[in-house]
Amino acid sequence: MGRIVVVGSGASGVHFALSLLKKGRDVLMLDVGHTQSAPPRDGDGLNVLKRELDDPVAYFLGPRFEAVTFGDAKSDFYSFPPSKRFVFSEPPRMKFAARGFEPLVSFARGGLGEVWTSGVYPFNDDELADFPFGYDDIRPHYEEIARRIGVTGEADDLARFMPVHGDMLPPLRLDAHSRELLAAYARRKETLESKYGCYLGRSRVAVLTEPKPGRRQCEYLGRCIWGCPNGAFYTPSITLEECLQHPNFTYVPQMHVSHFKCDGTGRVTRVFAQPLDGGATQEFPVEKLALAAGTMCTARIFLESIFRDTGETAELHGLMDNRQILAPFIKPSMIGQSYDPESYQYHLLAMGLRGDEPKDYIHGQITCLTTALVHPIIQKIPLDLRTAVFVFRNARAGLGLLNVNFRDTRREGNAITLEPDGNGGRSLVVNYTAEPSEKRRIRQAMRRARKALRRLGCLVAPGAVRIRAKGASVHYAGTLPMSNERRRFTTSKYGESHDFENLYIVDGSTFPFLPAKNITFTLMANAVRIADMAF
Repeated sequence: MGRIVVVGSGASGVHFALSLLKKGRDVLMLDVGHTQSAPPRDGDGLNVLKRELDDPVAYFLGPRFEAVTFGDAKSDFYSFPPSKRFVFSEPPRMKFAARGFEPLVSFARGGLGEVWTSGVYPFNDDELADFPFGYDDIRPHYEEIARRIGVTGEADDLARFMPVHGDMLPPLRLDAHSRELLAAYARRKETLESKYGCYLGRSRVAVLTEPKPGRRQCEYLGRCIWGCPNGAFYTPSITLEECLQHPNFTYVPQMHVSHFKCDGTGRVTRVFAQPLDGGATQEFPVEKLALAAGTMCTARIFLESIFRDTGETAELHGLMDNRQILAPFIKPSMIGQSYDPESYQYHLLAMGLRGDEPKDYIHGQITCLTTALVHPIIQKIPLDLRTAVFVFRNARAGLGLLNVNFRDTRREGNAITLEPDGNGGRSLVVNYTAEPSEKRRIRQAMRRARKALRRLGCLVAPGAVRIRAKGASVHYAGTLPMSNERRRFTTSKYGESHDFENLYIVDGSTFPFLPAKNITFTLMANAVRIADMAF
């Protein structure tokens, strides 16, 4: 058995590689692999950092204040901190010409999972109906991922939408606002369920509440956004470090893979990569090749390979992405209360809304404002700065954000292709148009969400709801879907390309349907399933 080449160190790639390594296979991973410096002052909370760092402004806001967001109609409510900007640094050869879509890709060591919010929600049988396997087939692999990374949660009212698998850790400690919301839900559950099809429960997140080897449990330092200093918050780079402990694993960073080459029978023989330092293109022999570079980058490698081999400018159809709506809210009963900065920063609660059909489930995550940056909120209060700061400090404990996610389906017009960039290269062209029913579905769902929040004692300010740009969720999928039929630009149920016999696609490209849930947990579990079943 020869060496298996894996492209990409994101969530899919590292767990695919680790499963192969545990089976004794030789693995070579090619990666651009941008890295960050270690988090400062291990063990200190956020307020300590603000007081005692040599230059806290540069750390929290950036040397040019690039992390400041004004919260206007064209910007998001939040931005990535300077310590996470490395995740979105792109090689100069990666060019986009997007239409109706704002794509985000990552060439970081660990991929986009280095900036995720750790939501891990398994797909159920209804959501897997278009997949060539069901929940029982992937359940053991969900549980394997849960053992590897640590998943917190409990069996509550959201279990009707997300199966309860094994190996879950106890949930995180709730902040005061989240406790108030759950208590209000318990009092009004019957009305919320019957009138609005609304259910509330604990988020399932990849954060340790019990220690694992080399990782401490969450210490509620309030600095999750800037990077967990003790490894409690899972990122794929943690699993990459585990892979590096295996003698049969070779990691080659600073390599931007451009394309692969086949022999006359359609078998991949070599993969080509450009060193970031500008040296000569390098080629690597392939026994089996696995693309785990993320839907956008995998599409580019796939399309570029076809173009170089045949001259054909092919198109990959069916691109999907979860549309996201952000709804800021306030719980007036908490105005004037103090808030606790020593808490988990991301979502502790999740909201589920029944859809017209089971596959139309609408998923929401509730983040209570604890230690997030506050500039955009203060800036929008129509008062002078001193008064706005006073108002904010008194209202802070009751502020929150509901992030609502919608499912997506494959459509022929949503496609990825290549076109000349005018400089001798090719740009990745992304065309995306929303479903005709999207506006109606968003309007109906948000009306229900507002009413549900009102029943929970919360108010959404008029005009505050923000529809995020297409592509903002970064839950991309669907361009090389799994299929039981051998058709061009599809894969088998085990991710093996129907176009190239020894090429495997192990990222979201293969998903034939995109539920409203966060995608990363299923990406990891599916990659392990492929490694376990096909190798």
